[in-house]
Amino acid sequence: MKKYFSIALLLALMYGSGLRGQEISPLFDYWKYYSDHANVLYKHLSEIALHQLEKRSLEVSGLKSKEDWLERQREVRKRLDDIIGSFPEKTPLNPRVTGRLNGDGFHVEKIIYESQPGFFVTAAIFIPDNLQGKAPAVLYCSGHTFESFRSQVYQHMIINLVKKGNVVLAFDPVGQGERLQYLDEQGKNSIFRTPTHEHSYPGGQCFISGSSLAWYMIWDGIRSVDYLLTRPEVDPDRLGITGRSGGGTQSAYIAAFDPRIRVTAPECYMTGFEYIFKSIGPQDAEQNFPGFLEKELDLADLLEVRAPKPAIIISTTRDFFSIQGARDTYREVKKVYETLGQPGLVSMSEDDAEHETTLKNREALYSFFKEHLNFPGNVIDMEVTLYDPAELQVSGTGQVIPEFDGESVFSLNNKRSGLLFEKLDRQRRAGDVNPIDLKERIRDISGYTPPVTEGDPVFSGREIMDHSLLEKYLVPGGGNYYLPVLVMKPVTKQAEKAVVIFNPEGKEEEITGDSLALWFNKKGYHVILPDIAGFGELGPGYLTGDAYMEHTSYNQWFAGILTGKSPVGLRMADMRQLAKFAGEELSIKPGNLHAVSRDFLSADLLHAMAVNNDFNRIVLINPLVSYRSLIQNKKYHPRYIQSSVPDCVKDYDLPDLAALLAPERLFMIDVRDQNGDILQDPNNHRDIQVIKNSYPGNNRESHFQIRDSEGLSYEELLSEWLE
Repeated sequence: MKKYFSIALLLALMYGSGLRGQEISPLFDYWKYYSDHANVLYKHLSEIALHQLEKRSLEVSGLKSKEDWLERQREVRKRLDDIIGSFPEKTPLNPRVTGRLNGDGFHVEKIIYESQPGFFVTAAIFIPDNLQGKAPAVLYCSGHTFESFRSQVYQHMIINLVKKGNVVLAFDPVGQGERLQYLDEQGKNSIFRTPTHEHSYPGGQCFISGSSLAWYMIWDGIRSVDYLLTRPEVDPDRLGITGRSGGGTQSAYIAAFDPRIRVTAPECYMTGFEYIFKSIGPQDAEQNFPGFLEKELDLADLLEVRAPKPAIIISTTRDFFSIQGARDTYREVKKVYETLGQPGLVSMSEDDAEHETTLKNREALYSFFKEHLNFPGNVIDMEVTLYDPAELQVSGTGQVIPEFDGESVFSLNNKRSGLLFEKLDRQRRAGDVNPIDLKERIRDISGYTPPVTEGDPVFSGREIMDHSLLEKYLVPGGGNYYLPVLVMKPVTKQAEKAVVIFNPEGKEEEITGDSLALWFNKKGYHVILPDIAGFGELGPGYLTGDAYMEHTSYNQWFAGILTGKSPVGLRMADMRQLAKFAGEELSIKPGNLHAVSRDFLSADLLHAMAVNNDFNRIVLINPLVSYRSLIQNKKYHPRYIQSSVPDCVKDYDLPDLAALLAPERLFMIDVRDQNGDILQDPNNHRDIQVIKNSYPGNNRESHFQIRDSEGLSYEELLSEWLE
């Protein structure tokens, strides 16, 4: 596979305009026509995703008989169960009715129940008046709106369904309606501007802990079905589920995991991950199963695993969920139903519209539900009287967590992760951590793949500065791309040592003013200043997404969740290539190559060192103290997410990686907590103690140091230590 490079680029770099003082023209300035270097991280993850999807397609294309598909179903069920993990034992729902409303031919009960102990679900059940026997029931899932099922568009569908003779249970997903997770000081509104942030912010912590937000939302749906089945009005053999947008996501997921649901009708969601990656990119946390693509699954599997139970895909042609993906998914799913002898039990309705519900699609849903749930009413979409959202308020205050001192996704995940950290602490005290085994686990969990060199570094010119030669290179990266690298060479003597400085703000940040790079250079070091995947000229890329917070694209990070290849794993390979470059191009001998990393890239460097140990002395400036800090505090800075590895804390935390460095020299300056604040008294912090305990007593002070800058420059702090 060719790298993102061209002859035209090479000529431009070699003969393009020279440097002017310290204003460095970007190495990829000339590449705009030929490449997409700012998106190499996302493109690399996308290539992995597309390859995984291609492997799935090959597998599916070979399935011909009913027995083939039944075996595929069993295998998909096993993979889904493995991905989502085990659900807890069912505990009492403890339902309570908080109010009643009368409607035109129906009535409403406002209810609260517990899907887990203390994890309160707010909902409303709409019941037709004068029922003759048991009625079909529909679980209605709301899309991404803070009003949840109280919004006009969702109320319209709900009330139409109940007036046609269905019992309808509509519930608030976490982060919406009366289940906001992050309330402002007034306790009424979210601190976030959209429910997708309410989902992805705790969802990131869940992923690092080895769980997922989807787990919580699916379990809420399963327990909501449990509640429906306690109602004397409901026929347990006639259960349906539907919802639009984020509600379509929930409909597909919940139905795939709950066999009691007979009919599913996801609206404005079903497509294929090929088109997701090629268009909008992975969406918020609940829409991403860990390792989903790695296990060669696609959204079609959520319907195929429950075939031949009735299913209808409801789509629009101008939706941001690709209509082509919806059509392709329908064709594949229909083939399964045909092979199983039930082609009439799957359908698709498509209308020319954007991401919205339409009259045609609503009536298609009514028709499909009437056929398969056998409700008594007609299939005509009616004008109905809607409730003011305030009338459908279920709890007394409008927010159930503070009212009942209830659990949140964070608090439940905090308990889960707490057990993992207790296990880690026990292993540390017992000395049960085998470094060789741990390194193998780090490779596996991070998705690290050793880089395969495809080409030599490209030298593209130099400029003489006051105290150094500044040279420009393109260095083969850890994936199918090149790293733009500046090398500051001393002009006064032959350098025998080199230092690589990793800066998330980009390499240019290190050559301005009285920089750390210039200080190293004056001391006789080659200074290597790279941009690595996702940063500098290699980032941040076009993908921001619906979970973009504090200049951090959770969505790009979610691509690694799906593929099992974290961005950290890719940057580990970048760092390995840079060490190789230093040895081969600059003739730096082993033991003479040091590394400095700033801010959250310190976590990436610790991972790289744990696997390859390419650098001799390590300096971490403003590093995050631990993933424990990140996931066991409710509020954190989103920037730390991009250098986090999903599902890692069952095996290790950042201090364990630092401990693997012993007895190599490690210097940590201004260690930070999850909010980016400098730790007070870091030497006595429990996570720092893990590192200290790994260094033998006779060289602890000289080989491992941790300092606050306290008004001193980094150069002053480093001078004595480096000597």
